[in-house]
Amino acid sequence: MRNEGLGSWPARRARMTPHAVAVRHDGRALTYARLHERVTRLAHGLSATGVRTGDRVAYLGPNHPVYLEALFACGVLGAVFVPVSFRLSAPEIDHVLTDSGAIVLIHTEEHGTTVGELAAGRHLRRIGVGDGYEDLLAVAAPEGTDAPVGLEDPCLIMYTSGSTGRPKGAVLTHGNLTWNSVNVLVENDIRADERALVASPLFHTAALGMICLPTLLKGGTVILHSAFDAGAALEAIERDRVTLMFGVPAMFDAIAAHARWPEADLSSVRALLCGGAPVPIGTIRRYLDRGLSFVQGYGMTETSPGALVLDRAHAQAKIGSAGVPSFFTDVRVVSPDGERAPAGAHGEVIVSGPNVMRGYWGKPAETTAVLRDGWFHSGDIATVDDDGYFHIVDRLKDMIISGGENVSPAEVEHELSAFPGVESCAVIGVPDEKWGEVGKAVVVAGAGAEIGEEELLAFLRRRLAGYKVPRSVRFVDALPRTGSGKLRKAEIRKLYGE
Repeated sequence: MRNEGLGSWPARRARMTPHAVAVRHDGRALTYARLHERVTRLAHGLSATGVRTGDRVAYLGPNHPVYLEALFACGVLGAVFVPVSFRLSAPEIDHVLTDSGAIVLIHTEEHGTTVGELAAGRHLRRIGVGDGYEDLLAVAAPEGTDAPVGLEDPCLIMYTSGSTGRPKGAVLTHGNLTWNSVNVLVENDIRADERALVASPLFHTAALGMICLPTLLKGGTVILHSAFDAGAALEAIERDRVTLMFGVPAMFDAIAAHARWPEADLSSVRALLCGGAPVPIGTIRRYLDRGLSFVQGYGMTETSPGALVLDRAHAQAKIGSAGVPSFFTDVRVVSPDGERAPAGAHGEVIVSGPNVMRGYWGKPAETTAVLRDGWFHSGDIATVDDDGYFHIVDRLKDMIISGGENVSPAEVEHELSAFPGVESCAVIGVPDEKWGEVGKAVVVAGAGAEIGEEELLAFLRRRLAGYKVPRSVRFVDALPRTGSGKLRKAEIRKLYGE
């Protein structure tokens, strides 16, 4: 095959294990042979609408087999896939579509109205999951195609919240995603009979890169849930004999808090993978106490996402650590002068390897700022112990990680400033038992302005995704600033971060 990328995976799997089930969703099973056929038809259908190499095709909706079909079909054509978070508000979705320059948007039915409004006045082909999508496949050719796609070619643009405001699109190549999958196969002994529960949203690299793609590469079955529900997850584990699951800490806490947790049959589970946010030790212990293999790690969208992994063998001995570098990935902790920090000393986490992104879409300055001399500079602070295990201790960036979702304070602050009467503001993260961290707005009202907490939060809910809206507001007379006028975020967190 001339296609070396993800687009060739369904064809390669279909010739090896055509009758094995690739995807289960909502009572429907899709074999690898059937997945290959549908991906091929979709590739021809997209080509007929004008999609060419390098063009961007977006998907808006929950976890669904169509997400995977679109991802692989783009890979067949050499087009670039753009997964869009359905949790975003309409203006935020519009930014992703505009910034990426998507020419086709595949969407599920519940987002039809929003998509119709966004598509007005722009060149954007809409394809609704249902009749329109199936009609496209029905008339498309089933014969395969073999476009030359290399591992260095862009595969998808995954948007990630940045500390400087609006989301940036991390360009991940076919090689980035392939090598990350190989790392996961090595680290977690993924097997061909794996039955992986994917309830985390696939618009994040964690669910896609840490469980979905590695399982499909190995020939296992991906069990897609459109949304996470703790009770449904426990039922699926028992009914489908789930062997593998990925989740953020809040998901695993919800499962352990469910009424059926004490008597649930979890005997089929071989490994539970956790990431997307710092993992509390209490969460880890709940699962280790049940005799389950709990694997945690550290990563980010820009690394596809794996960087560090704490394997099951060391889950107890090194509890609280983020682990060691993934097999084909190098990670260092460096001091401000760029030299490797000694054991126990604080420094910035930098990552190098074939899983590190190509750069940010259309943002050369931002790319140059974080990719230097072959290393991605994460902005996170860590220490390394004498055994080589990394411990994440802080963030240079002000990013808030709430339930596995990245929240940019700068973005929220921008919207807060638009509210009449807000003179200045700062958004910080505060501890939360359920979500790990939630936003808190610290606001200075202008002279004579009377602002209520509820009206301010309601204003934000109309402009931002729900998870980005702060859970509380603190009104103060002034915010501490540097001599140049910049907010002293560390001091603000110290004063108001309870």
